[in-house]
Amino acid sequence: MSYFVLRLDSRKLHSAVRLLPLREPRWGQIPFLSSNRFMSQEKVPPLTAERYRVSRLPFSEVSVEDIRHFQKIIPGRVITDESDLKAHNIDWLRTVRGHSKVLLKPRTTEEVSKILKHCNERGLAVTPQGGNTGLVGGSVPVFDEILISTALMDQVISFDDVSGALVCQAGCVLDSLNQYLAELGYTMPLDLGAKGSCHIGGNLATNAGGLRLLRYGSLRGTVLGLEAVLPDGSILDCLNSLRKDNTGYDLKQLFIGSEGTLGIITALSIMCPRKPSAVNVALLGCENFSKVLQVFTLCRDQLGEILSACEFMDSESMRIVQTHLKLINPLPDNAFYVLVETSGSCGKHDEEKLNIFLEKAMDSGFVTSGTVATDQGKIMSLWGLRERITEALALDGYVYKYDLSMPVEKLYALVEETRVRLGSSAQCVVGYGHLGDGNLHLNVTAKSHSDALLSALEPFVYEWTSKHNGSISAEHGLGFKKRDHIYYSKSAGAVHIMQQLKHMLDPKGIMNPYKTIPSTD
Repeated sequence: MSYFVLRLDSRKLHSAVRLLPLREPRWGQIPFLSSNRFMSQEKVPPLTAERYRVSRLPFSEVSVEDIRHFQKIIPGRVITDESDLKAHNIDWLRTVRGHSKVLLKPRTTEEVSKILKHCNERGLAVTPQGGNTGLVGGSVPVFDEILISTALMDQVISFDDVSGALVCQAGCVLDSLNQYLAELGYTMPLDLGAKGSCHIGGNLATNAGGLRLLRYGSLRGTVLGLEAVLPDGSILDCLNSLRKDNTGYDLKQLFIGSEGTLGIITALSIMCPRKPSAVNVALLGCENFSKVLQVFTLCRDQLGEILSACEFMDSESMRIVQTHLKLINPLPDNAFYVLVETSGSCGKHDEEKLNIFLEKAMDSGFVTSGTVATDQGKIMSLWGLRERITEALALDGYVYKYDLSMPVEKLYALVEETRVRLGSSAQCVVGYGHLGDGNLHLNVTAKSHSDALLSALEPFVYEWTSKHNGSISAEHGLGFKKRDHIYYSKSAGAVHIMQQLKHMLDPKGIMNPYKTIPSTD
């Protein structure tokens, strides 16, 4: 295995890059988050209500008359077969399971409106579902809630190639939108490991963060408008494409991150940036986390406006993807890894800046080894080491996942303390995440679910995060699993206002019950 020497001029650096011994990816053959092959080894989890001892709220049960009514609204798109419903009742991690008896697949906002109007009148609870790639149990029923899928709401409505404003239905798959935009010279401001399966409406509903947040910001800033159907069936039309609109309350922000508890997002308008013409990715090895932080600081100073991502992974993360996915690590024997991406409009300019950064990183002793990729195949190979960690973890056993944000200098201390606390009771403790926005993904694997291990992790992880002024959910949302832990990040007064908003818009509580906002009872 050979690596480039960081003290190289641009011409020599390019030469070294071409010699990188990276295996070409087989992305079309390995669909992330879409095959049972990659799901947790616990094939069929216990019912959520039994594992977590949840009591069913007094909602109505679906009747034969309800099914007939739905068939009139969306003929041929009412799913009641138990085998067809199985995958929709279980989350991707296979840690929670409901027992919904009906799945509805509308194609239009008007159909969603009619469905919710009937459900509200009848007191039938519903769970909106996009690509079902969530990691906190928010997209599957807890009991027998009616599932409303956005899978058939997958049309691009319009695109303005001057402003870059894309208007589309909520069921569009993120990667499909990216491919559509790429042909027009644009790109989505959001990138996720689950991009081949997740729906853009679900991304908004959970306020997904992802790999491009450092460059393009959060969805709260890039979403221009949206359309949503409220629990009583009324349609909220805030679907404009203006960059500036300072008239009254910004209602779309209520639905971004609401996780389907206030209504169903059916369409959206989002600002899309131009696709960068020059992209470079560097994978760097560091001997400790202190060096990782020094690399990040140098990244911001030297790369500035062309820095589009800065991710870190520990050696356990790398071991997991090598063991379960057979990916090639071009830089073995490092305690930590930093993945840096630059994107811009001038390849020569970007290359020169990256070269200066690499030279300083090596001269300062921050980096022990490194490799660079500029062509798409090798870039995807390097990104695969980071993007597919979640997939590899699911193959390692039952996964306890924690998505946290905190001051960047504290990120890895929690991982180290968790390892010491759990000792041999955990199979693997992994830490990786987004340096650019202080987002840590702490993952613990075990052979199977264990109440004792869960008790050792919670509330320890949440208390530690709160003590260090962090958030218990940086980008995955609260869903079912974290709902009652919201007080570690929000005051009682703030939660009370959320409960009031929920009751005002959904007085019968039919929208995604048992999720996100604690009950007022």
